[in-house]
Amino acid sequence: MRRTLLAILTAALVVIALGSAVVAGGGSDSTVTRARLERALPVGFANLYADQARILGRTVTPESLNAKAMCDKHGPDVADVGPGGDWTCLMSWTDSDVPMPPEGYGKFELNVHSNDCYTAGGPTKLTGFLTLTDTRGKEVTNPVFEFDGCFDPHTDNSPTGVEFPSLLSVTSTALTPDPDGQAGLQVTCGTGSDGCAGTITATAGATRLGTMPVRLKEESTATVPVPQPVPGSADEVTFEVRMTDGVGPSKPVTLPVQHP
Repeated sequence: MRRTLLAILTAALVVIALGSAVVAGGGSDSTVTRARLERALPVGFANLYADQARILGRTVTPESLNAKAMCDKHGPDVADVGPGGDWTCLMSWTDSDVPMPPEGYGKFELNVHSNDCYTAGGPTKLTGFLTLTDTRGKEVTNPVFEFDGCFDPHTDNSPTGVEFPSLLSVTSTALTPDPDGQAGLQVTCGTGSDGCAGTITATAGATRLGTMPVRLKEESTATVPVPQPVPGSADEVTFEVRMTDGVGPSKPVTLPVQHP
C-alpha cells in the first residue's frame, strides 16, 4: 500500500513538472513579442488616427504622424513575450494640433491575445473621449479611444531600437509629518528604458530641508524620506526634481503640510 501511494505521488509530481515546463515553454515560444507589437501598434493607430482627423475636418495622413512605440510586459523583471492584459506601450506621433506632453509620448494599455490580436486604449488627453462631434454636429464613435488590431506572427521579430525615458511622478498630495517633524514623499517611476534616477531638493519657505537621491526601477513606487524635520510653522513644502535618468516634473511641486 505504501509503495503504491509513493508511486502515485511520484507520477503526479512528474505530470505537474511536465505541465509547468509546457506552460513555460509555451510562453517563451509565443508569437506575441515586444518587437512585433512595436511594429504593429503604430501602423494600426496611425490609420485610425487619420480617420479621427477626417471626422474632425482635419487633414492628417498615417505617414505624416511618424508614430513610434516602445512596449513592455509587466515591468523589467518579466520577459517581453506572451499574451496577457499586462502590456504597456509608450507611443509618440507628430501632430501640430495635438502636441506631445513634456515626456514626449502617451501611455497605452494593451490586452494582447494568443491569436496575435490586441485591444488598446490610450490617454484621453491625446486621443479624446469615447465620442466625437463631427463636422455636421453629429456625435460619433472616436476610433482611437479604444481599438483592436492584429499582427502577422511571421513578421520581423528583431528589436526596433525604439526607447523612451521613464517618467518620475510625485504621487503624494500632501505631507504629513510625524510628531518629530519627519516626513516622506511618495514617487513612482513609469514604464521606460532606464528607470528613474536623480535628486529631489525640499524647501519649506526660506528653510532648505535637504536633497534626497532617487533611483527606481521602471514601474515601481518608493517613499523618499525628507532629510530634515519639517518646521512646525511650515504650511507647505516645495520639491524641485532634477533627473539624470528618465524625466520628471518640469516645474517644482508644492505640497501642503498637514501637521499632527
